[in-house]
Amino acid sequence: MLAVKSILCAYTNLPSIVFDEIDTGVSGEVANKIAHVMKSMGQYMQVITITHLPQIAAIGHQHYKVFKEERDDQINSNIKVLDPKERLLEIAEMLGGKSISDSALSHAKALLN
Repeated sequence: MLAVKSILCAYTNLPSIVFDEIDTGVSGEVANKIAHVMKSMGQYMQVITITHLPQIAAIGHQHYKVFKEERDDQINSNIKVLDPKERLLEIAEMLGGKSISDSALSHAKALLN
């Protein structure tokens, strides 16, 4: 589906496209390729991607975090635009979990550059 959409976006006038975990079940080099295809699609339209893969999150122009909070016995969904430092930490967490290691931070920096 991504291949078809990436070809069509160059020939149709679509303002935006949303991918909801199109990267499920992939990792490594395949994730990198998917990220680069979506980045090139961004030349023609707005691409919104919901992902759990750091390779894909790192290649976007903007990074939002969607999260849930529990307050007063209610669960609320929230969204926050991440500044550069928060983005680095979020990608490091995606790589290595809540306990962020130096190697996860280094890898996150590499992905963002």
